[in-house]
Amino acid sequence: MAKQTKTLSARRSLWKEILRNKYIYLILLPGLIYYIIFAYGPMYGLTIAFKDYNVREGILGSPWNGIDNFVRIFRDYEFYLALKNTLIISFSRILFQFPVPIILALLLNELKEGIYKKTLQTVLTFPNFLSWVVVSSILINLLSNGGAINNLLNLMGFPRQDFLANSQIFRPLLYITDIWKSAGWGSIIYLAAISAISPDLYEAATIDGAGKFQKMISITWPSIRPTVVVMLILSVGGVMNAGFDQIFNMENPAVRPVSDILDTYIYRITFNTGTDFGFSTGVGLFKSLINFILLVTFDKISRIISGHTNGIF
Repeated sequence: MAKQTKTLSARRSLWKEILRNKYIYLILLPGLIYYIIFAYGPMYGLTIAFKDYNVREGILGSPWNGIDNFVRIFRDYEFYLALKNTLIISFSRILFQFPVPIILALLLNELKEGIYKKTLQTVLTFPNFLSWVVVSSILINLLSNGGAINNLLNLMGFPRQDFLANSQIFRPLLYITDIWKSAGWGSIIYLAAISAISPDLYEAATIDGAGKFQKMISITWPSIRPTVVVMLILSVGGVMNAGFDQIFNMENPAVRPVSDILDTYIYRITFNTGTDFGFSTGVGLFKSLINFILLVTFDKISRIISGHTNGIF
């Protein structure tokens, strides 16, 4: 009886809080409706992964086939190649790309406020608004056999190089172009975290004789470290998403052994090699499940290492 009374009391308190903050919840309502309709509602379609899907019969009418689609997945050599490439590219992105926006934010923070700093931030942020279709077109014009760089090499007496068909430089090209495109935009989050640091800390450090580098190490970095950890957790949670838009627009058959990731593999088996939606949905479900496991695991690990009890989960 006491437990029921406590439960009712908690529910009443919850509804009181909702009524008290009704306008905040009203603002959140469009976003909640959006995710319910376009994110959670379509999740019913995941049942296709356990069915022998037929377009005419639909999701409900298609017969169940248990885990047959997943058995086929783990027997497919191309799946393992795509999984290997996905992991290599994603963890390489974390290793080489993740620190760049942090370093960029720390460097921008050291600049004095003025036209130069604002112009630099605008220039660094602008590439984020270019689609990968545009960026890949620029790269093709620069690096193709008849592109600007090869024409320049030819004028200087050097042989033409097939950059875009070279599997050894394809992955570094992915990292470099993604850094150019997204580092400026990514630094905004860390600059926002830096702006929340009390100026009194810097003034006290100046009085104690600390230089700029010492302030960066002793004040700025510890203050933005929680933000860095959260962003790192989210990056690890997206390991199975290795950058479909970029790779899809930049790859070609010559570099497919090192560029084919799970997303391009799903696209190819869905639209290029027949419409086996059950098989491709199974691969997508596997990818999402691994992402979720990595996200939760790394969140737990980061909380244990840092000694904090609160994290994303």
